[in-house]
Amino acid sequence: SCSTVLKTLHFITSPLSHEEGNFSLAYIITIHKELEMFVKLLRAIYMPQNIYCIHIDEKSPRDYKTAVQNIVNCFENIFISSKREHVVYAGFSRLQADINCMRDLVNSRVQWNYVINLCGQDFPLKTNKEIIQYMKSKWNGKNITPGIVQPLHMKHRTQLSYREYVHSGVPYLYPGKTMKAKPPHNLTIYFGSAYYVLSKEFVEFTLTDARAKDLLEWSRDTYSPDEHYWVTLNRLPG
Repeated sequence: SCSTVLKTLHFITSPLSHEEGNFSLAYIITIHKELEMFVKLLRAIYMPQNIYCIHIDEKSPRDYKTAVQNIVNCFENIFISSKREHVVYAGFSRLQADINCMRDLVNSRVQWNYVINLCGQDFPLKTNKEIIQYMKSKWNGKNITPGIVQPLHMKHRTQLSYREYVHSGVPYLYPGKTMKAKPPHNLTIYFGSAYYVLSKEFVEFTLTDARAKDLLEWSRDTYSPDEHYWVTLNRLPG
C-alpha cells in the first residue's frame, strides 16, 4: 500500500527548508531495469515541491512497468511519460524520451526552475539544498551542458547516416554508406555529455524554436544524438 511505501522507505513529505520550498526542480529519469535501484534513486532525490517524469522503456517487461506504475501512483508529483519509446542504445529514441518528458513537464502546474536528467543507475552525491545553492550561486539562469567543438574522431557520428538493426533480438545502430547533409542553419556541432541541467526557459526554447526543431529532425539518423543536441543548442549566439 502507499502508506507502507511512504513509511517504510522514509520518503520526505515536506520541504526541509524555506529556500528549498521556494525553488522546485524537475527530474527526467529514464529506466528499463533494476526496480530496487530505481526506488533507491527516487527516494534519495525526492522532495514534495519537485516534479518527476519517469520514462519507462517500452520494451521493458510488463511486470516491471506495473511495479513502477504502482509506486508512481502513490505520489501527486511523480508521473509516467505520456509517450514512451522503444529505446535503442545510442539511438534517436534516447533523445526523444527526454523530449517527451519535457513536453509533459512544461505543461505541468508545478513552476519548476531547472530540469535534471538521470538514468536508473545514477545516484546523487549532493542534497537537494546543495544542488539548489550551487545552481543559484554559480549558474543563475544558465544551463549546464558540458562540451567542446566536435572532435575529428567523433565526426563520423554526424557525417554518416545510421540505421537501426536487430540481431538476436537486440536492437543496435550501424552506419550506412550515405553521407548526411550539413547541419541546418549552418550550425556548428558541439559534442559533450548527454546529461544536463537546463532552465525552464531553455526547455521552452528547444521545444518551439525553428532551429531546434530542424536540428532535431536532422539528428534522427545520427549516432547518439543526445550527446550533441543539447550542447549545440546551448551554444547558439544569444
